[in-house]
Amino acid sequence: MSTPTIAIVGRPNVGKSAIFNRMVGRRIAIVHDQPGVTRDRLCAPVRITDYEALVVDTGGIGSTLDDGFASQVTQEADIAMNASDFIMFVCDCRDHLTPIDRSIAAQLHKSKVPVMLILNKADSEKQELNLGEFAQLGFSNYVFTSAAHGRGFAQLADKLNAELKSLGAAPCKAEADPNATPEEEPDKEETSADSPIKVAIVGRPNAGKSSLVNAILQDKRTIVSNVAGTTRDAIDIPYTRNDQSFVLIDTAGMRPRSKRDTSVEVFSAMRSEKAIRRSDICLLVIDMAAGVTQQDRRIGSIIAKECKPCIIIVNKFDLYCPDAPLSARKDAVKEHIKENLFFLDYAPIAIVSAKEGSGLESIFKSIARVQKEALNMPGTGELNRLLQRAMEMNPPGQHRVLKKRLKLFYATTAVNEKYTTIPVPTYVLFVNDKRLLTDSYAQYLRNTIRSRIKAAGVPIVLSPRSRVRND
Repeated sequence: MSTPTIAIVGRPNVGKSAIFNRMVGRRIAIVHDQPGVTRDRLCAPVRITDYEALVVDTGGIGSTLDDGFASQVTQEADIAMNASDFIMFVCDCRDHLTPIDRSIAAQLHKSKVPVMLILNKADSEKQELNLGEFAQLGFSNYVFTSAAHGRGFAQLADKLNAELKSLGAAPCKAEADPNATPEEEPDKEETSADSPIKVAIVGRPNAGKSSLVNAILQDKRTIVSNVAGTTRDAIDIPYTRNDQSFVLIDTAGMRPRSKRDTSVEVFSAMRSEKAIRRSDICLLVIDMAAGVTQQDRRIGSIIAKECKPCIIIVNKFDLYCPDAPLSARKDAVKEHIKENLFFLDYAPIAIVSAKEGSGLESIFKSIARVQKEALNMPGTGELNRLLQRAMEMNPPGQHRVLKKRLKLFYATTAVNEKYTTIPVPTYVLFVNDKRLLTDSYAQYLRNTIRSRIKAAGVPIVLSPRSRVRND
């Protein structure tokens, strides 16, 4: 039994993204009064109905954007309509009927897919007096809503339940609540052994993130342009490869804070950082034609700070010294990455060309390797012997201020597998005073552990705990 898909369409700034957020119960789509904020198709499970369904938010049809995306947004909406089982056509009931509304209605009447007219922004009953004007669109199935205040969503849920039942949708396991207020996306979601691997694809603008996603999916799923900042939402895309389920999180390009010139762009960057936190593994995409930049290093430092498994994706490799021998090019790339992203020294490197579609299999082989080797953890006895021997070979120096030396009493491993399919172990060190563990000595201990533990792509996380000991 397939899950029906509901597409939300309409002209810009009629409240499609706010309706989408209400229907999925989370603030996934960016809501802003600037027309054209949503450019890609966002897809998520419906939470307000008694039957299982997916809802797709689309870019505004007929928008006149100042950055050249109008035709691509229209194409995205057309794809969503052609691939959907039911369409919600959203209009702003506070405005008069516009030529774009009439044009969309004419297009929808040609479709064989059933359509419901959503008259949004009906914050009070007086807005419902405008029904006569919108009746000209020729849709008998309609409902007044206010996505901002939740008005009309119980009625919308009832109508959707009737449509989904006729489409043969499966009943939901969880009880629906059409009046629920959308929650912020959680930084962490509980996982199980069957949960898909959440893969955040991050990088600076125009590094080729969306091109990489499209190459993986073999589908023009996200808008690709050479204009920086095309993707604005963090887009979750379900994907299955070799019987393994993934969620690809295509994120907005993260520009330096000083260069974020709109509130939408600031919010997009916040979404990208949240995508890193809720992911199981990050793919840091580097435009090798430009080399590693300061912004690449900043994004990499966020990944390292969040202690996330990581794979460095060297994109546009076909443009890097194309006349040089292949082996020499690869060696030069790895040396460049190692030198500039030294704090991600644990991350494997996958060399690809999203445009040519080459090297993609190496990404998923690397993910499988990271997931497998994340389980390689030393036993308590082995860990303590390893660290004690390391401290004997290279004793810690005396702290300049505290005038004491670090002493390690005991070490153990802690793992929280509740929120991730790729667990990152924390090595808990019980010491005399955690202030005595300097950054350089901590790195020495991390290198010691990594020299014995084969765990590519997984960071070594140390958690020193001060312990009072009576001698």
